[in-house]
Amino acid sequence: MKFSIWANSERSWAEVSNLATAVENQGWHGFWYADHYMPNTPDGEPIGGDMHECFSVLSALAATTSRLRLGSLVTPTTMNHPALIANRAATIDRISNGRFVLGMGAGWQINEHNAFGIELFNAKDRVDRFAEAIEITSRMLNEERVTFAGKHFSITNAPCEPKPVQSPLPILVGTGGPRMLRLTARFAQEWNTWGPPAGAGAVLQKLNVACEKEGRDPATVHKSVQALFFVAPDAAAADALRGKVPAERSIVGTTAQIVDAIGEYKSQGFDEVIVPDFTLGATADQRLDTYNTIWNEVASHFR
Repeated sequence: MKFSIWANSERSWAEVSNLATAVENQGWHGFWYADHYMPNTPDGEPIGGDMHECFSVLSALAATTSRLRLGSLVTPTTMNHPALIANRAATIDRISNGRFVLGMGAGWQINEHNAFGIELFNAKDRVDRFAEAIEITSRMLNEERVTFAGKHFSITNAPCEPKPVQSPLPILVGTGGPRMLRLTARFAQEWNTWGPPAGAGAVLQKLNVACEKEGRDPATVHKSVQALFFVAPDAAAADALRGKVPAERSIVGTTAQIVDAIGEYKSQGFDEVIVPDFTLGATADQRLDTYNTIWNEVASHFR
């Protein structure tokens, strides 16, 4: 089982850079970063607040790290043209000497689309657009020139040079919907989902069905999962906390209980656990200390 981290986009560059250096030296597998332009709001209203741009941060990390896998989790195809996505990915893969994973999604965050005047589309059109975008991106990363004419995108004899170091550069899709899962099986090398073992495992079974329909061996898809981790000092504290957090997205427990949950992920067939820093502490030092605890007391059981 591989262990990776996910830094909140609100963190300062100094914290992100220091954290990347620390976890790389410690032995963590990867560093993931979201592609959003503002914090989410429940009512879809735009909001201020620091939100660092995904590909700029990943480019900087590509130049300042040497071993960590680096990935977008995930870039929305509503906000970004596929030719731009492909060229960004190829360049970062070059800078990192073959350590980039391109996470792609159909888009969902209402407030940033509202603020920037970018159409989010209805569910069907959004997936239609994504289907065209992932095909174009995949082809541009792997073919010398690409021509494509669709409803949403058209490109003519388009290059993407230099090509990435990796062949193929892995594309990850974060999704749980039936049609998106089939697109994952058709075009992606990696797949990602949210949730504790019970929920994530159920979605994984849907991926397996989608792979079967597409003639894809599910074992050829790298599978990652993340949850909000709450590390409690003892079982009583964990019990008290469980009712106060979103159960469908959280793992709450002592390090021993978290080890058990990770073991469930592993038995279900997941390859990588991603630990967001969102719930790991109020300061940079606290967050780093919690990552150290997870690495030494949880991840050590799976190395």
